Amino acid sequence: MYNSVLVARFINKLNYQGQKISAEKVFYGAMDKLKERGNEDPLNVFTTAIENVRPLLEVRSRRVGGATYQVPSEVRPVRSYSVAMRWIINAAREKSGRTMAERLADELGAALKKEGMAMKKREDTHKMAEANRAFAHYRW
Repeated sequence: MYNSVLVARFINKLNYQGQKISAEKVFYGAMDKLKERGNEDPLNVFTTAIENVRPLLEVRSRRVGGATYQVPSEVRPVRSYSVAMRWIINAAREKSGRTMAERLADELGAALKKEGMAMKKREDTHKMAEANRAFAHYRW
């Protein structure tokens, strides 16, 4: 519908137990909810929300001489988009009380404003990477 690779990847991540048509209904329902709320083009809201949530740094475990260090490293662009989508979907799934389309629309709206569970996850990841900056020389 939106002719976007990012949308197709998101729908495939949203896919649950092989129910791709249900995943499409949930996603397009969330887009309709975003449109109803008076936001601008829902595709722009979606792409901006993903951009806001995607991490730039992460920590990876590296074993050196019997000790395990959390080594900060940059995240490749493809992985960062994938991680951002996963965080948004998981944050929407953890909420309760309403339909998945409404929860997803709420999470995308929150990510647009740089708040919500997915943004908190990103901030925590960046804080962890910043705290372990001393081990950056163990990068490979």
